[in-house]
Amino acid sequence: MEPQVASQLTGQISTQMLTYLFVGLSFVLYIGIAIWSRAGSTKDFYVAGGGVHPLVNGMATAADWMSAASFISMAGIIAFMGRDGAVYLMGWTGGYVLLALLLAPYLRKFGRFTVPDFIGERYYSRAARVVAVICLIFVSFTYVAGQMRGVGIVFSRFLEVDVNTGVIIGMAVVFMYAVLGGMKGITYTQVAQYCVLIFAYMVPAVFISIMITDNPIPQLGFGAMVNDGSGLSVLQKLDNVLLDLGFNAYTAGSKSSIDVFAITAALMFGTAGLPHVLVRFFTVPKVSDARLSAGYALVFIAILYTTAPAVASFARLNLVDTVHNTAYEQAPQWFSNWEKTDLVAWQDKNNDGLMQYGPADTNELKIDRDIMVLANPEIANLPGWVIALVAAGGVAAALSTAAGLLLVISSAVSHDLLKQTFMPGISDKQELLFARLAAAVAVCIAGLFGIYPPAFVAQVVAFAFGLAAASLFPALLMGIFSKRVNKQGAITGMLVGLVTTFGYIVHFKFVAPEFNSAEYWLLGISPEGIGFVGMLLNFVCAFAVSGATAPPPKEVQDMVEDIRIPAGAGIAHQH
Repeated sequence: MEPQVASQLTGQISTQMLTYLFVGLSFVLYIGIAIWSRAGSTKDFYVAGGGVHPLVNGMATAADWMSAASFISMAGIIAFMGRDGAVYLMGWTGGYVLLALLLAPYLRKFGRFTVPDFIGERYYSRAARVVAVICLIFVSFTYVAGQMRGVGIVFSRFLEVDVNTGVIIGMAVVFMYAVLGGMKGITYTQVAQYCVLIFAYMVPAVFISIMITDNPIPQLGFGAMVNDGSGLSVLQKLDNVLLDLGFNAYTAGSKSSIDVFAITAALMFGTAGLPHVLVRFFTVPKVSDARLSAGYALVFIAILYTTAPAVASFARLNLVDTVHNTAYEQAPQWFSNWEKTDLVAWQDKNNDGLMQYGPADTNELKIDRDIMVLANPEIANLPGWVIALVAAGGVAAALSTAAGLLLVISSAVSHDLLKQTFMPGISDKQELLFARLAAAVAVCIAGLFGIYPPAFVAQVVAFAFGLAAASLFPALLMGIFSKRVNKQGAITGMLVGLVTTFGYIVHFKFVAPEFNSAEYWLLGISPEGIGFVGMLLNFVCAFAVSGATAPPPKEVQDMVEDIRIPAGAGIAHQH
């Protein structure tokens, strides 16, 4: 027994050392890049000088886009929800396509720094700009809270510090490169983070796919036969295992079709209104590059998104295999490692000393679904360097998105509120100083959200998307494709969308959570999907109010016309 304990200890020490090494090296890399590409002007700070190569921007966009929610939570949600979890895959990916086709090139052609900038100019109104800033800050803070918590979870397990200490370390690193480097620092840091996170996601997926199905490509392993001689496919085996334990089948959905549709739509349109992703398209030299970088980003994102369902099903199978009906004294090493973080726990309900995993009444295990991707390599007994790599990947995913969001918040404050609205006389240098101060304050607030998470942080990412869908997306879309929508219409629409969506979420999540079930929801649509209804109300109110009031001035209508004509059209005969 003793040699085994000794080898377990040395294994732990080397994994621990490797984790410190990998995460430490990645931090040195990120901060080094930030110092090397320090922002010298507001143009550098907001849009990286506007000269980023489309391939580089595609990678940075993919890292910005794939947050801790994509890296850590998404496969965990699918692992526990089965087919119902697929709404996240469809909504987020579909939204990205919408963004690339409908908004990115036109906003790039408009050529401003921020989303409120476009809304303020297009709707020729300070009030519209301020409403857009409020929506943007609302969406960004709800979103960034989840990222900081994600950093805390990764650190608490792998650096063996308290979750709050983990959040503070994450704040310090983001502070260094977001405040110093601005968009320029963030862009090149995100390229490095993309490489780290995609490598960290794929390596364990390939290993586990080979272990379970003998197929090295997880996307194919997901549909392959399990190599235990049973002749079943991965999903058939998973259905059988879960039904035996008393769960619903993994491939059976329990949500109503209308709710699945509404959640997918809210995530999709919300994605297309996400300010920190839209801003990335201002960083390329010309409009065609915006389209090109959107295409590259889609490829880079698809690598992770097509792997997630496989990772989810392998993780759920491995989980059942390693813990169900195991004596607590013989609990696998991964279980005792994660027990220290309180994210997994066991309570012996029938006093038989065995860990029983099952639906609500018989279940003795508490497993936080956010740990599935992070614990997966340990559950599958992979080597220490893979575990260390996943830790570095989880941190990279959370930090890359947190930095993008903090930059959006700081530019909304310094550029839209101060420079464009309340203090038009400030110089470029003063604006840059205010941008850095705003970023610093935003980092601190985000850290507080991570340390004292409101109870809703876990579900908050879906709500951030719903709020973006109901408030910003329609204003952007109508601003590009309709000359008739005026400032009164846009402001009414944004406020109606924001207030109804927010009110519905608050009602069912905080005021009357006991009524949060399908029989009480409006048309059977859950709070996660209500952003879609808010968006429709936004469109209806905007068109109705615009129809009843004076049309926009001629120069605004000409500007809309100009945004929609592709750059270079009509000048071919000169060449």
